[in-house]
Amino acid sequence: MATVLRIDASARVTRSLSRSLTTSFTEHWLKIRPNDTVITRDVGLNPPPAISEAWIAAAFTLPEQRTPQQQEVLNLSDQLIDELESADVIVIGTPMYNYGMPAALKAWIDQVIRIGRTFSFDLARGEQPIEPILTGKILVILAASGEGGFDPGGAHAAMNHLDPAIITASNLFGASEHHVIRIEYQEFGDDRHQQSLQSAHAAIPDLVQQLTLYTTVWNDACA
Repeated sequence: MATVLRIDASARVTRSLSRSLTTSFTEHWLKIRPNDTVITRDVGLNPPPAISEAWIAAAFTLPEQRTPQQQEVLNLSDQLIDELESADVIVIGTPMYNYGMPAALKAWIDQVIRIGRTFSFDLARGEQPIEPILTGKILVILAASGEGGFDPGGAHAAMNHLDPAIITASNLFGASEHHVIRIEYQEFGDDRHQQSLQSAHAAIPDLVQQLTLYTTVWNDACA
């Protein structure tokens, strides 16, 4: 069996395009693989706290040397990392806010990228001291934006600080493959938006079919 970790980052509960995409993705996934596990983490509704000086001090203290107070500071981080560790596929549904990711999603990323849990740091490796501990995960980004042209080669590609930032960070939580499906032009509400909306939803079944086949082969190989 496979595990899908679904992250919803939109501040909207209703009328959220990114939530509609993550819902479609997980529904199609469970139709094909009904016995798989879907873990849902709604950071849009329940944002993790931003990391603090106390969090940093605790994270960089060896586990056997942490005080009870330091361990308490890291409890949520441990829980989020446990969810991440168990996932074969990470599905992030997110809007683009001011050309980047919502603060709640950034807070989740900061909580799960942690020395000793998701990456190691060794100066003996020279110019590449950081190395991910987790590997082999698939990242799916289901994004929505008010404007358009954010794909590579698009008119606003240089202004896209959403999925490139997530993809870069995802290397440190073990994602070695990524896919992006995007709805654009929401604020315009014109034919471009309708076409983008339809294309995004039409792309999900094919992507799910591809990934369920991949995870079936992978799990069988590891059995």
